[in-house]
Amino acid sequence: MNAVQLLGKNVRNLRSQRGLSQEELALETGMKRSYLSDLERGTRNPTVRALDRLATALQVPPDQLLRPIE
Repeated sequence: MNAVQLLGKNVRNLRSQRGLSQEELALETGMKRSYLSDLERGTRNPTVRALDRLATALQVPPDQLLRPIE
């Protein structure tokens, strides 16, 4: 699994754990729902700014989005 796919999987898992829909997370981050969907599927390479906005909204350090889940 590459870093983009890992990020997508982690975002999806954290979003689900917090009971957020894609639409709700998209609104919190100022992203389009379709962009967030692409990120979660690992088909979009996010910017560092997007990574920071996601981490802030999900209340985790940015590097946690790139760590393998154990």
